[in-house]
Amino acid sequence: MKFPLLLLLLLTVYSLSGAASAQIRRTDGKTDGKKNQRSEPAPTPLATPTPLPALANEVDDGEIIKVNTQLVTVPVRVLDRKGRFIGGLAKENFKVFENGREQEIAMFSNENEPFTVALVLDMSYSAKFKLAEIQSAAIAFIEQLRPQDKVMVISFDGEVHFNCLATSDRKEIHRAIRSTRISTGTSLYEAIDAVINRSLPIFEGRKAVILFSDGVDTTSRRATDYTNLHDAMEQEALIYTIRYDTFRDVQSMKNAPIGQAPKISIPTKENPFPSILSTIATPGVQGTTAEEYQKAADYLQQLADKTGGQLYDATTVGNLAEAYSKIASELREFYSVGYYPTEERAPGKTSSVKVRVDRDGVAVKARETYTKRRKPEVR
Repeated sequence: MKFPLLLLLLLTVYSLSGAASAQIRRTDGKTDGKKNQRSEPAPTPLATPTPLPALANEVDDGEIIKVNTQLVTVPVRVLDRKGRFIGGLAKENFKVFENGREQEIAMFSNENEPFTVALVLDMSYSAKFKLAEIQSAAIAFIEQLRPQDKVMVISFDGEVHFNCLATSDRKEIHRAIRSTRISTGTSLYEAIDAVINRSLPIFEGRKAVILFSDGVDTTSRRATDYTNLHDAMEQEALIYTIRYDTFRDVQSMKNAPIGQAPKISIPTKENPFPSILSTIATPGVQGTTAEEYQKAADYLQQLADKTGGQLYDATTVGNLAEAYSKIASELREFYSVGYYPTEERAPGKTSSVKVRVDRDGVAVKARETYTKRRKPEVR
């Protein structure tokens, strides 16, 4: 019986030496059984960890710490009694209030700061304007912006097309506008969703959306008028809308006797700018009722009102160009004031905002509400 006992003793010694070897590690943390390496002591059992205290709002010296507080930026125009812009104002001339409580102005920029502009063009079928007219008016608008302003061009039909990313290169912008083409479908809501939620938020500074459309959506599936309006209130961008009313044209096409309804005219190489563009040949087609057109008008008006922009109606090529010209002029007449809200707000909560200046007899135009973002801003 001595042999088995001796064998058992040897196995026990071997096992213990292996365990010791396993405690030898390299300086990079890897296990190594070689000699002449630093050996780490066995870890001491940890006591039950003490929970970290909640982050305090104050430090010992009384300094206030703002954690994940969202800077609210408000574009502001100041006009005299004749509607003329008043320039040359400074930060000290402004006061901003949220829900009636004065806020400390943490950021200020004057009227010389550039804009990033999203030019959004409705390329669905319409009898109101020819393609060449739409493109020429848009290019004329670009020429009235300041050289340092950046422009992205987005067009939409049944799909959303990013014709160019934000750039100050006028040749590239012109090329993008000229590349737009008329097609079927109207995914207006998805185009606005893409612009205000994914394209503009990546840019710092002042931002504006210029939307040319009749406001009628027929093919959006992932966004609605409601989500657009709510999201617009969470963003800092001004939204200007240029509305062209196609209701009468649509009704005349829809109600034309069989055989007399306008034929669909699709752009071709031989005729790239057809004058009559319609997909409506039978009654009951989506986007043709008076109720839908009233909803479209309300949508465009609210987009402008809720963001501090303005709606313009365009019935002719002349007043389309005039609308663009007024918008370009207004973009040169904005101050921006920014503040960190003193009251904690839940995501999605809407607050009232009021901006005042220390001048008598002036009108201050700025958005009147702001909604805290429900999701982190992309930077």
